[in-house]
Amino acid sequence: MTPFRLVLAAVLMLTVPAYGADRTIYLTFDDGPLSGTSNILDVLEAEQVPATMFMVGMHAQASAASKALVQRAKQLPLATLGNHSFSHANNHYQHYYADTEGVVADMLRANEVLGLKPVVHARLPGRDVFRLPSMSKNDTSLGLAQEGQEDPDYEFVAASGFYLYGWDHEWVHKDSGEPVQSVDHLVSEIDHLFGYGRFVKPGRLILLMHDEMFQDGFDGKTKLTNLITALKLRGYAFGAIRSYDE
Repeated sequence: MTPFRLVLAAVLMLTVPAYGADRTIYLTFDDGPLSGTSNILDVLEAEQVPATMFMVGMHAQASAASKALVQRAKQLPLATLGNHSFSHANNHYQHYYADTEGVVADMLRANEVLGLKPVVHARLPGRDVFRLPSMSKNDTSLGLAQEGQEDPDYEFVAASGFYLYGWDHEWVHKDSGEPVQSVDHLVSEIDHLFGYGRFVKPGRLILLMHDEMFQDGFDGKTKLTNLITALKLRGYAFGAIRSYDE
């Protein structure tokens, strides 16, 4: 263990009470494969924690290296490969969600590229939406009119063989991809969220992150390792996405 991790362990043991296994964190990463994806997979393998990689079809077929990252994620037992659309709406979300058939076709095209078959764990681009067997939740950041207009899109995507997952909290990044919160700040936010218990499912926090945050230029491998270490020391459990709706 590095000196930093030894000091972190000592501080956390003195200041933070241990949490039980009913406090579970689901690590999720969007938009890969990108620069940073390889570092994420390295850390997941080293730390032996599960996570979901919601990948974008056009990124997956961008190069031979990208295709290799998809295959590596599929072969890593602790990683679940998920669908994050083919086009990522080309970042024009209202236009994208104005065409329900187009949204469904885009998601199904990503299935083909990623080699996924129903039922597929998925996250819609730009929308914090859940459609699971036991629950349904729309994106509360949208206005009621826009939410109502897009609701058929969510329903038809779900009916086409997708379990849709939003998120409870985000490790935010700048336009460059650089993480905004420090690891300590993010862990403090997570502690407070568990204190209030404001999650879609009690005791279960889905954490949204993006692959580009973990590239070498941002010391991404170290940051992700330190986050997982801090959460482990607090006694949080890590869940595979397939167990989320049990």
